[in-house]
Amino acid sequence: MPMRVEAYTATGIATGTVAAPGHVRAHVEGLSELIVEGSEWMPIDGSAARQAGDVKLPVDDLLVLVSDELDDVPGHAQWHAIDLDAGPYRIEGELSTMPGFDPGRALARPSGQFVLLRDVRITLLSEPTGGEVRCAHALVNRYTVDRIAADIMLGFFFPGAAMSMTLGGATTSGAAIPTTAPAGAASGQATSVAAGSSGTSASPATSASPATPAEPGSPTEPARS
Repeated sequence: MPMRVEAYTATGIATGTVAAPGHVRAHVEGLSELIVEGSEWMPIDGSAARQAGDVKLPVDDLLVLVSDELDDVPGHAQWHAIDLDAGPYRIEGELSTMPGFDPGRALARPSGQFVLLRDVRITLLSEPTGGEVRCAHALVNRYTVDRIAADIMLGFFFPGAAMSMTLGGATTSGAAIPTTAPAGAASGQATSVAAGSSGTSASPATSASPATPAEPGSPTEPARS
């Protein structure tokens, strides 16, 4: 059965379905591209949304992926409030760790390219009051995160991000965690405003002219036989 997805990139949002069977995480972890069928493409440069048909998105260009099929939520976990910046988006939500997790002594490190957040709110950095998308769960490409703030040290979840800790209302900053991201991982910094997203309760953002938007290119149609 096709699953509905919203794929956030540095230049826009593709909303449509993924027809292949299996969990949505399996379509992005270890694969090079995601094909969104019957999609609507919503640019964040202020131009109108358009029907785009079947689009092929490189997985490394995905910043956030929203789907109703994100049901692999840990049953016994501690949840930590977190907010982060990835490309033109601000993402707020909660990230899970195992009970008793100690970031200073933990040997386990996150595997895979994406991490799961719950109770997620997505806005544009350029228009923080212009509109929002709220969803129960979302996958975040941890190699595209530029900044993270949390109540415990979670920097190694997001290599390369500038880390700050919020403790009792006080904020302490830390240096970015060095990393070697996957080839082609997106980190575009578009400064324009997105149209609202459709798969969750959201208020569309208003349009504005970009300053110097990143333009890695619009999605391309898969080759047809």
